[in-house]
Amino acid sequence: MDFTVLTLFPELLDSFFDHGMIARGIKKKLITADSINIRDFSTDRHNTVDDRPYGGGSGMVMKPEVLQAAVLHAKQKNPRSKVVLMSPQGIKFNQEKARKYAAQKQGIIFVCGRYEGIDERVYTTLIDEEISIGDYVMTGGELASMVIIDATARLIPGVLGSVESYQSDSFTSDRLEYAQYTRPEKFDELKVPEILLSGNHEKIRLWRKNSSLQRTFLKRPDLFEKSQLDTEEKKIVKLWIQELTTLIE
Repeated sequence: MDFTVLTLFPELLDSFFDHGMIARGIKKKLITADSINIRDFSTDRHNTVDDRPYGGGSGMVMKPEVLQAAVLHAKQKNPRSKVVLMSPQGIKFNQEKARKYAAQKQGIIFVCGRYEGIDERVYTTLIDEEISIGDYVMTGGELASMVIIDATARLIPGVLGSVESYQSDSFTSDRLEYAQYTRPEKFDELKVPEILLSGNHEKIRLWRKNSSLQRTFLKRPDLFEKSQLDTEEKKIVKLWIQELTTLIE
């Protein structure tokens, strides 16, 4: 998978690509990642990338010819790459979208806008998809592109080292991840649940499933309501109801 980020601040991305999981994925040649400075494609001696909006108004708008040149340059490496604009107007990014990106063969070119936005003509001629990471506005798309690259890259086989590393992640099956514990066994008078120390893998699996369901129900009821319970989960919920009934009585 090839990730390319078009930005006015490539140094923000360079540091991201040089550390942690992304750096390991690059070293293993499972992914490639690059940042391209949009300003390099300006055509005047002042390296202008924006101009005043027609019709008046505050702020500046990124120029279409500069963005077009940057995108076309990026597509030379992989002509089939999908061009994605980071925008609060885009569809909401989620785990399912990350899975789809990780499964596709073509690369992704992220366009990170600045100022008041980009010329509308860029949307209609260059952009394949608009993506938002949430209902809020940031000063640029760089952080959003890093979020998407991180969420996508970790799903590419081999980047994390093992499939199990992400199979139990939150949102993988519309469930939040189960509670996690590590050493010491006792901390501030709070002990690790005994079942996790038992060595009984089946009981531990069921405990984790129960924990995942509880956390989803309490913290993200919207996820709990929209998903279908499997047979094992129905039994767990039935036990909850029985325990609550006993407490009420």
